[in-house]
Amino acid sequence: MKLIVTGGAGFIGSNFVHHVVAHTDHQITVLDKLTYAGNAASLEDLPEDRVRLVVGDIGDADLIDDLFRRHDAVVHYAAESHNDNSLADPRPFLDTNIVGTYTLLEAARRHDIRFHHVSTDEVYGDLELDDPDRFTESTPYNPSSPYSSTKAGSDLLVRAWIRSFGVRATISNCSNNYGPYQHVEKFIPRQITNVLRGIRPKLYGAGLNVRDWIHADDHSSAVLTILGTGVIGETYLIGADGERSNKDVVELILELSGLPTDAYDHVVDRAGHDLRYAIDSTKLRTELGWRPAYRDFREGLAATIEWYRAHEPWWSPAKDATEAFYAAQGQ
Repeated sequence: MKLIVTGGAGFIGSNFVHHVVAHTDHQITVLDKLTYAGNAASLEDLPEDRVRLVVGDIGDADLIDDLFRRHDAVVHYAAESHNDNSLADPRPFLDTNIVGTYTLLEAARRHDIRFHHVSTDEVYGDLELDDPDRFTESTPYNPSSPYSSTKAGSDLLVRAWIRSFGVRATISNCSNNYGPYQHVEKFIPRQITNVLRGIRPKLYGAGLNVRDWIHADDHSSAVLTILGTGVIGETYLIGADGERSNKDVVELILELSGLPTDAYDHVVDRAGHDLRYAIDSTKLRTELGWRPAYRDFREGLAATIEWYRAHEPWWSPAKDATEAFYAAQGQ
């Protein structure tokens, strides 16, 4: 298969590219704008005869049309994805997540190529901390931020293009990812790199907010499974039963780093901070036979800490600017 991966130099996209190289013989074209969240260094150790990087914008209709006519499928990861940034300036989220997805769908329609759209569980809003329920494919959308609302909009565009124009597409909504190649602005790598630099980790509010964590390699294997055997028009939720409070995650990072588990600071909470996400991935597991490899969050987090410890040249250039931004916000 000749495969396009949009956003393939970003965190989740680059992990997917590594996974595809390791487990298939597909040829991959990575399309990435290389904004601050994309890093060509995340692809440096991949074989040049199987992976090529095209620097460009998913909103560039001429570029997209040229690429799509020469490929069999696209996996669409490219997105503006940081909640704090969406609160500061929503416009880039509309341009990339809505207009960019529309541009890709129109090209997929013209060239009749397989389309998989990667989305987030944040489109469903949040759950109460004591709610026994989890998100399923039938949970109503209830986004709460500019980021999650634009992702919800992009999901709905995909569904409309499937029904109205017969685009051969599937959708997946995944819980929070962790693992290698994640930008230091995000929660887990920010706290890990703070510890590695001797800075006390930072925790929003009381830290009781719960996220359902999945290792990026497990997310990659699920997407590859859906691309291969998923039913056109269907949505699949991807999760690994990894619910943890933010407080528990910070304390586990400190414990695994050999530090006191209370050696962190509380900072002002994020505006509109969702309480809890939780994924029910029964459909994916029963219908497509997928299973996560990282069933132990502690083991996966320990491996992630070691990756950041061993790859400081990868994350260090972005660290100072990231911390300066957060300091200006009192976070």
